[in-house]
Amino acid sequence: MPTLIRIAREKGASAYIGDGMNRWPAIHRLDAATLFRYAVESAPAGSRLDGTDDEGVPFREIADVIGRHLNVPVVSISQDEAQAAFGFLGMVASLDMPRSNAQTKELLGWKPVQQGLIADLEQGHYFNK
Repeated sequence: MPTLIRIAREKGASAYIGDGMNRWPAIHRLDAATLFRYAVESAPAGSRLDGTDDEGVPFREIADVIGRHLNVPVVSISQDEAQAAFGFLGMVASLDMPRSNAQTKELLGWKPVQQGLIADLEQGHYFNK
């Protein structure tokens, strides 16, 4: 998120690609740390673990929160404009990447307890310079 916020500050707009309905999974850093500990302590070798809480946040929702907090316009751009707008993130900014944490929760007894990405962004701490 800090990179997307930095880009929006620099460009003067918070962008999303197309209709912005592509989804990104997310996890709070504290929930990720707990999951990492559980994985090291308890996960069978070779286990595939999906550490997500938000299984798919529409990218446009992320752009909307960023735009609102930075007081910059929220704009749709084309896939062709993504590299110029997002730099190295241009390759992944339009990907739809929903993930399920059901198997991870069942295997390890893990449950995310922190707030989701949009609620966390709305707190405003990401936007402090």
